[in-house]
Amino acid sequence: DWIDFGIIGGLLVINALIGFIEESKADAALDALKNTLALKSRVFRDGRLQEIESSELVPGDIVAVRLGDIIPADARLLGISVDGSDVEVNLQVDQSALTGESLPVEKKRGDTIYSSSICKQGQMLAVVTKTGANTFIGRAANLISITNEQGHFQKIVNQIGNFLVVITLTMVVIIFIYLLLRRKNEVDHLSKTDVFDVLRDVLVLTVAAIPVGLPTVMSVTMAVGAKQLAAKQVIVKRLTAVEEMASVSVLCSDKTGTLTLNKLTFDEPYLKPGFTKEDLLLYSYLASEPGANDPIEMAVRTAAKRDVPLLADCTGHTIPGFKVASFVPFNPATKLTQATVVDHHAGESFRVAKGAPQVIVKLVGGDDEATHAVNLLARRGLRALGVARTVPGTLDNWQLIGMISLLDPPRPDSAETIRRCEEMGVVVKMVTGDQLIIAKEVAGRLGMSRAILDANSLTDPDATDAQLADRCLHADGFAQVIPEHKYRVVELLQSKGLLVGMTGDGVNDAPALKKANVGIAVHDCTDAARSAADIVLLAPGLSTIVDGVLTSRAIFQRMRSYALYRITSTVHFLIFFFIITLAFRWQMKAILLIFIAVLNDAATLVISVDNAQISRRPDKWRIGQLITLSVILGCFLTALSFAVFFVARDVFNIPDDAGKQSEDDTKDGRMETIIYLNVSSAPHFTIFSTRLAGFFWENLPSLTFTAAILATQVFAMFISIFGINNLTTAIGGGWGVSLLAISLAYFVVLDAVKVFVFRIWSFELTVKLWPTRARKERLRHKKERLIIDERVRLNVARIRAVSKAIYAANAFAKAGRRELPR
Repeated sequence: DWIDFGIIGGLLVINALIGFIEESKADAALDALKNTLALKSRVFRDGRLQEIESSELVPGDIVAVRLGDIIPADARLLGISVDGSDVEVNLQVDQSALTGESLPVEKKRGDTIYSSSICKQGQMLAVVTKTGANTFIGRAANLISITNEQGHFQKIVNQIGNFLVVITLTMVVIIFIYLLLRRKNEVDHLSKTDVFDVLRDVLVLTVAAIPVGLPTVMSVTMAVGAKQLAAKQVIVKRLTAVEEMASVSVLCSDKTGTLTLNKLTFDEPYLKPGFTKEDLLLYSYLASEPGANDPIEMAVRTAAKRDVPLLADCTGHTIPGFKVASFVPFNPATKLTQATVVDHHAGESFRVAKGAPQVIVKLVGGDDEATHAVNLLARRGLRALGVARTVPGTLDNWQLIGMISLLDPPRPDSAETIRRCEEMGVVVKMVTGDQLIIAKEVAGRLGMSRAILDANSLTDPDATDAQLADRCLHADGFAQVIPEHKYRVVELLQSKGLLVGMTGDGVNDAPALKKANVGIAVHDCTDAARSAADIVLLAPGLSTIVDGVLTSRAIFQRMRSYALYRITSTVHFLIFFFIITLAFRWQMKAILLIFIAVLNDAATLVISVDNAQISRRPDKWRIGQLITLSVILGCFLTALSFAVFFVARDVFNIPDDAGKQSEDDTKDGRMETIIYLNVSSAPHFTIFSTRLAGFFWENLPSLTFTAAILATQVFAMFISIFGINNLTTAIGGGWGVSLLAISLAYFVVLDAVKVFVFRIWSFELTVKLWPTRARKERLRHKKERLIIDERVRLNVARIRAVSKAIYAANAFAKAGRRELPR
C-alpha cells in the first residue's frame, strides 16, 4: 500500500513542480522591462542641475537629455540647451526597441520623447509629462502584468481530467453503496472493519481508473520534443508551448529585426544615362564620412566596398588613384556632405556631393525625371539619397549621377519561411511600428498580400469588437502600431477561437509575446522580449520556426494518441467493473488493479519517441470527438471482456468465484487471472490504433515503442500462464497465448471503428446530436460564410478569365501591327 501511495504521490508532486516553475515567467519579463529604464537622471532642482534617481522624477521636472542618454520618462522637448540658448541641431532618438522603427527618429521642439529610448545625436532640455506606469514603456509593462491566463494545454488536460473524475466518482459511489448494502445483508451488523474493507476496494478502483499518470506522460513527451527543438537552436522556456505551437493557425510577426535584417542596405538605384551602379557607389563613398556610425553612411560604405572592386580593401578616404583634398561633413542645415577629390589618373580635381534628394536635384539645376524617380521610391517606402559630381574641367557646374535607394531588406529566409508556414495552414500577419508604405513594400517582397492596415483601424470607436476581430482576421498586417495595438491584435484574433503565435525582438513586442498562446523571441532580441516569450530562437531569421511547427505537430499527435488511448481504457475499465460488480457480484483483487494501471502507464512513456504522422494543417484537440470516440471504443472493449468472461464460465466451465474474497480457500482464482490478462492487454494494444486518424498500417510505430508495449503484455501473459503466489493463479499456456492473440487481433476491429467515426464526424453531425441554440447559430453562420467564399472564388475566377482574354487580345493586336508593312 505504501508503494502504491509513493508512486501516485510522486506523479502528483512532479506535475505540481512543473507548473510552479512555468508560472515564474511573468516576474522575469517585468524585471527585464525595468532594466531598460534609466537609473539616474539629470534634472533641475533648487535652481541647479543635479543628478537624481529616475524613480524620483515627477511630471513638470525639467530634465537634460544628451548624446548616449537613456531617456528617463516621457517628456516634451523645449528646444533649448542647458544654458538656455536655442539648439542648432535637433535630437536623433533611437526608439526601435519601443516602436520597431528601424532608423533613429528626428525630434524637434514640441515633440515627445519616450522613456527608455536612447538619444543618438544632440542635446536638449525637456519637461517630464509622464512617469512610471503612465509612460509608453510603463503601459507595456502593465499589459504584461495583467496577462496571466490559463494556458491552452492546461485547459485541455483539465477538461479531460474533469470528465474522467466525474464518471469515475459517479460509478464508484454507486458501487460503494451497493457493496455496503450487500455486506450488510451478509452480516447482521456492519462493523468498522467491514466499512473500511469496502472503502479500500472502491478507493483502489478509483485510483486505478483515474489516470494520474496522464499529465506526467504528456510532460515527458513534451520534454523529449523540447530536447529535439534545442538541437535545432530552438529553446523552449515553457514546456506546454510545444503542444500549443502545433495548434497555432495565425502567426503575427514583427517586421524590423524579425522579418527584416534591421540594417539599411543598398537597393536598386536610379541612374542617369552614362553612369553605372559602380560609378554611383564610388562617388557616394568619396562623399561619405569615414568612421561615422550613422546607419545611412554605414549602408553606403558597406555597399560600395562590396560591389566596387577598387574599394574592397580601402579604409577611410585612402583610395587608389584618388585623394580627398577636403571634406565637408553632413550639416542639418544644408542636408548634404561634400568632398573635393583629386583624380591622379586624369590629373584634375572634381567635387562630389551626397544628400537629400531634393537638395541634390536643386544643386544640379533641377531634373524632372529624377524628381519623379524619387517620388516613386518614396511611394514604395524606400529612403533615397542623391549623388552628384561636377562636370570635368569645372568645380561649379554639377551633374546628377543618380539616386541611391536604401531599405531594411527582408532576411534571406523570410519569404521561404512564410511560404512554408502557409503550406502548413499557418497564416502569417505582419505587425510593425514602421510606416504603412514601408510595410507594404516589405510585404510585397516577402510574397505576402499587401492588405496592410494602419493602427487607426484598431481604434475605430464606431466598430464593435466582433468587427475589429474580423478586420484582424482578413488583414495581412498592421503598420504604425504601438505595444497596445500589437497586444490588441493578438487579443482580437484569440477572441475568434484561434491559437495565435507572436514573434518579436523588442521591448514593444513584449506584451504581445506574453499575451500570445506561443510567444517567440527571435535571435538578438532584448531581455524584455526574451523574458516574455515562451520560445527563444538562437539562430538568425525565422526558418527554425518551421522546424518548431513540424516537431510540435509530431509531439501533438503522440499526446493526442495517448489521451485517446487512456480515456478509452478508463471508460472500458469503469463500465466493465461497474456492471460486473453490480450484476454478478464479481470483484478483482486490489493489487491486480494497481498492477494494470502502473505497468501500462509506465510502458506508454515511450510514446514520446514513437513515429508520428504530421498533420498538414494546425492540430486541434476536438474534445467532443475525443471523448465520443473513447466511449465508443470503451464499449467495444467492454463487450470483448464480457465475451471472455462468459466463454470462460459457460463454455470452459471455469468458476467465476462471484462473491468470494481473496482469502477464501474455496476460491479457484483462474477467472480472476483470465480477466486480468484481458483487461491489461486489450486496451493496451488499442494504442496501436489510436496513434493516427487513418488505418494503423499507414504509419507504422517505431521499434522501441512496439517493443515496450509488447514487452509489458508478454510479461503479463507469463505471470498469468505460470502464476505468482498471492498475485495470479496459473491458467496455462493455451489460455495465456489465446487471450493475448485475441487482444492483438481485436485492435484491428477497433481500428476500423475508429476510422469510420473519424470519416463521418463533422460539426454538422455534432449539431444533430447536441442541438443547442448556440451550436445551431454557429452552423448557420458557417454555411453562410461558405456560400460567400464560394461566390468570391467564382467571381475572382471570372475576372481572371476576362483579364487573360483582354491580355491575349492586346497581344494579338500588337503582333498584327508589327506585321503591317510600313
